[in-house]
Amino acid sequence: MKSGRFGFLIFLVLFCFVSFFFLIISTDVIALVEEIQKREPLITVSYKEHVIHLVRRLQEKLGEKKDHKFYLFKVLKTHILPLTNVAFNKSGSRFITGSYDRTCKVWDTASGEELCTLEGHRNVVYAIAFNNPYGDKIATGSFDKTCKLWSTETGKCYHTFRGHSAEIVCLSFNLQSTLLATGSMDTTAKLWDIEKGEEIVTLSGHSAEIIALSFNTTGDRIITGSFDHRVAVWDVGTGRILHTLMGHRGEISSAQFNWDCSLIVTGSMDKTCMLWNAMTGTHIATLIGHSDEILDVCFDYAGQRIATASADGNLVKGGVSWLKSTDQCLFYYRKFGIKLKKFSPVKIFFFFTL
Repeated sequence: MKSGRFGFLIFLVLFCFVSFFFLIISTDVIALVEEIQKREPLITVSYKEHVIHLVRRLQEKLGEKKDHKFYLFKVLKTHILPLTNVAFNKSGSRFITGSYDRTCKVWDTASGEELCTLEGHRNVVYAIAFNNPYGDKIATGSFDKTCKLWSTETGKCYHTFRGHSAEIVCLSFNLQSTLLATGSMDTTAKLWDIEKGEEIVTLSGHSAEIIALSFNTTGDRIITGSFDHRVAVWDVGTGRILHTLMGHRGEISSAQFNWDCSLIVTGSMDKTCMLWNAMTGTHIATLIGHSDEILDVCFDYAGQRIATASADGNLVKGGVSWLKSTDQCLFYYRKFGIKLKKFSPVKIFFFFTL
């Protein structure tokens, strides 16, 4: 394993444990790291001082005043036709836009300068993503039934993935940046080898269009959300369904794992958001409060908050308390007068598509 990827894995494990133990200003950092070492073999003695340094930096961040003010940063005239999607790289230094004009553009966030235009699709570019955390590749999914893999730096097209028989409407890289998943209106999802440019497996099992998909952080599971009102949890290695999450009464609009892979959140056109146990597929709780279709859902990086965006014009921010002794989930939320959201991974920039 490359040292960079191993270091990132260490950080990911650390982040999940720190979130679990609820790091606060008064926490004894050394005692916390020693407790983490007991539970996670990746945190060896050679990494201890580095881990202590990272936890102290996180603790310092918690002590900073949270009086951030948000304001309009830039308005960019990006495409000649409407936008379909926006995505950031991990650092927030660049973002990409997809459009009905059949292109994807790469932008510098600070200056607003267009860096390059990715051209080659023959229809709407609908789904776009960076291969975060690395950010050196971009994937675009199109109504022309193909997905393309590009170089972020040069705009060169590495591969064109063909095989779907209908429009591609969602896609996702695994965190290890070895696989790319595409979801289509043909009711299937496909997994592709990024290096070879070849199809690995087709995930068949839904009876309607697949509109959402997401890998977990370890890359061994993927979820797909469909207009058949169901979410399927798949084993990436075998391509088999492990669980089918049933309970929504409308089309699925969004689905996502939390960072430690223990929970799944789903949003639906039935106006509800549901929380599920990712290991067993059992339903935990339902968040009710929107008066119209839920269009998007997401966890924060600590897995302690859920945001839902709805066609009712509100964004609901929910706090999740996971009480392992009673298997209860508690929600609290407040409303904001906005619609769809796109978050920068560094929490500096926000995009809202109206």
